[in-house]
Amino acid sequence: MPRGRRPVGRDTGLTEIRELIEQGVPAYDGEPGTVSRRDVLKGYADHLKTLVDLSGIRRLKVVVDAGNGMGGHTVPSVFDGLPIDLVPMYFELDGTFPNHEANPIEPENLRDLQAKVRETGADIGLAFDGDADRCFVVDERGETVSPSAVTALVATRELAKHPGSSIVHNLITSAAVPEIISEHGGTPVRTRVGHSFIKQTMAETGAVFGGEHSAHFYFRDFWFADSGMLAAMHVLAALGQQDGPLSALMEEFTRYVASGEINSEVDDQAAAAAKVRQDFAGRPGTTIDELDGLTVANEDEGWWFNLRPSNTEPLLRLNAEAGDEKTMAELRDEVLAIVREK
Repeated sequence: MPRGRRPVGRDTGLTEIRELIEQGVPAYDGEPGTVSRRDVLKGYADHLKTLVDLSGIRRLKVVVDAGNGMGGHTVPSVFDGLPIDLVPMYFELDGTFPNHEANPIEPENLRDLQAKVRETGADIGLAFDGDADRCFVVDERGETVSPSAVTALVATRELAKHPGSSIVHNLITSAAVPEIISEHGGTPVRTRVGHSFIKQTMAETGAVFGGEHSAHFYFRDFWFADSGMLAAMHVLAALGQQDGPLSALMEEFTRYVASGEINSEVDDQAAAAAKVRQDFAGRPGTTIDELDGLTVANEDEGWWFNLRPSNTEPLLRLNAEAGDEKTMAELRDEVLAIVREK
C-alpha cells in the first residue's frame, strides 16, 4: 500500500472498517501536516465596513445585548473607530447563557435590552442570537422594530446601490416588504419560509438581498450568507444619516398590523387546514395559494394570513396581517376558532 494512503475506499464496508481500526491501521501514515493560526476578526470587521459606510453618521448611543454569544466577541471590533457610544450587555462568551437564552425572537429575551435602552436614553438597541446571524432591533422608546420593517429598510438601501435588483422575502414577511421593493424599482421574489429556501432562491435569481420575519438577513455581497451584524450596520447607517429618532424613521416601513406567529396544537394538521381552506374558499376577492402551508389573501380588504404546519411538532402556525388592529384581530380570531374547534 502506498505510504500516506488509508486502505479504505468508497466501497469499503463498515465491518472491514471496524477490522482495520481494531488492527490499529492508521487513517493516514504520511508526513505530518502543519498548523497555522490566524486571527481573522480584524479582516472580518474591515470587510463589513466596506459594505456599509458608517464613517459619516452622527454620533449614536447604541445598547447591544450579545446574550453571551458571538456578538460579544465581534461587536467591539466592528464598532471600533466609529462614532458610536457602545453600551454592552452580556458580552462575556458563555455557552451556558447565564442571563437569558440567546434567542431574541422570544419577547422575554428582549426585556433587559428594552429596559437598558430606556434607562440610558440610547438611540437604538440591538440584540443578537448566539452565533450573531440574527439581529433584532429596539427603538429609542424600547419598542421592538419588526424584522419585516428592517427587511424593507435594508432593501431600499441595497436597491440604491444596485438599482433594479431582485430582493427575496419569505411569504410571511409583511405585505409592505414587496410593496416597498417595487416602489424603489426592485423586483420582489416571494419564497417559502426557511434558511435553505431563501439561499437557493437568491442564488437562482442573483438577488442582492433577502430577509425573513425571523430576523435572518442575507446578502449577496456576503457570500449569500445571513449576517445580523451587517443588517444592524444598515440600520445604524440609516439612523445616523438623519436627525430623527428611529421610531420616526421606521414609520415609513411599517404599514400594517401583524398578529405575530401563533401556535395551535392540533391532532390532524392537514384536516384543520382543510377546514380553514373550505371556509374561506369562494369569498369575493379572496385568493388562496399553497406555496408553503395555506395562504389566504384579500387584496381589496387589505388582509392575508398564512397557516403552516410544523415539521417537528403537532402544531399549526398562524401569521395574520391587516391594515388596522380591529380587522387583524377579527381575522386572527376567526381562523383560530376554526383551527381549534373540537
